[in-house]
Amino acid sequence: MPTYTPGEIAERTGFSLDTLRYYERIGLLDGIARTPGGQRVFDDDDIAWLNILRCLRNTGMPIASMRRYADLCRDESTVTDRRELLEHHDAELGRRIDELILQRAQIREKIGYYRSVEVPAGEQ
Repeated sequence: MPTYTPGEIAERTGFSLDTLRYYERIGLLDGIARTPGGQRVFDDDDIAWLNILRCLRNTGMPIASMRRYADLCRDESTVTDRRELLEHHDAELGRRIDELILQRAQIREKIGYYRSVEVPAGEQ
């Protein structure tokens, strides 16, 4: 399996080096291999994990919940707990999407109003 430097991982995942260090410090990244000189070395499994973390973060999952999920993933007997945590997050996403749809409708209504009262540029 190929390995990657922290810089390569930052490029591949879009996470900054500071974020990678922070995620490791708070336990979101666990078991990262190191060179004899102490530099972190990542592999394809780490990239897959970081992609999951990116999805969770981009969809607004709180860091505490992400940490809980990471902790659960380290124990094979927690599949049900992991599913329930993700189902809860999915339900929250659904609620937020519904709210955004309503807010978008309001904005579009206002845009429609402005278009209806707008005087064309050549007629001013």
